[in-house]
Amino acid sequence: MAWIFISVAAAAFQTFRFMLQKHLSMGALSAGGATSARFVYSVPFVVSLALGYVLWRGVGVPQLGPVFWAYALSGGLAQILATWCVVALFAARNFAVGITFKKTEVVQTAILGLLVLGDRVSVPGMAAIVLGLVGVLVLSDTAASGDGGWARRFMNRGAGLGLLSGAFFAVSAVGYRGATLEVASDDAFLRAVVSLAVVTTAQAIGMALWLIWREPGQMGKVFAARRTAVWMGITGMAGSLCWFTAFTLQNAAYVFAVGQVEVIFSLAASVLFFRERLSRREGAGIALISASVLLLVLLL
Repeated sequence: MAWIFISVAAAAFQTFRFMLQKHLSMGALSAGGATSARFVYSVPFVVSLALGYVLWRGVGVPQLGPVFWAYALSGGLAQILATWCVVALFAARNFAVGITFKKTEVVQTAILGLLVLGDRVSVPGMAAIVLGLVGVLVLSDTAASGDGGWARRFMNRGAGLGLLSGAFFAVSAVGYRGATLEVASDDAFLRAVVSLAVVTTAQAIGMALWLIWREPGQMGKVFAARRTAVWMGITGMAGSLCWFTAFTLQNAAYVFAVGQVEVIFSLAASVLFFRERLSRREGAGIALISASVLLLVLLL
């Protein structure tokens, strides 16, 4: 059951990283710049960790075949797009609700994992996941769209960004699980850290090239924000390493389902750091999602 504790740790690190990203995207950086900073400042730490672990274990770098690269690069691109959606989502809804919208990734990961990797989810497990989805739908019913009928209630900009980020995160999770399973080693941590080093380096290079092309001057702002962004890189690396390690041990849908404890962490961040207030309906939605996580933990 080590993957459960690793998933909870991943959620905690990820919440802190999103807090920093929200802070940077509220004036210091654009959505693209804040997304780029998350990867650029993670590279030195994750590459050093990977090389250090390989040297400490006294093993060679595992052979990485074409299937690994296909999974890793597709997962990396999907994560970039997902992170971009989340940063944009912060402008549409408050912090805790924004993170909760993202949690549609769990159901989407379960479906994609079955189709691509053959990962199966039990009936009770799926029931717990669906309970969490109900909570997400409750949260998508914004007060601003209350007079526009069901279509507007569930098709507002915040819901759209949340669902899109969840879809991209689902693709990235399945891609990352597929990549780690392609690394020829019995060491789960080695498989995770090597995969993460490859993916993060590719993401940093890709985002830097994109910003130089599409947002001239933004890379300079990313560098100028280094005192805050470096912590985003560290927490991003720690969170991703936990996710990758958990993916080597368990079905990605179950990992993300337990990771929904992130809504509890984000609620605390929303109230304590950003001084935001939640409505009773939003609180009910978060409670449903939290209940689905607890049910899943009890079932597995």
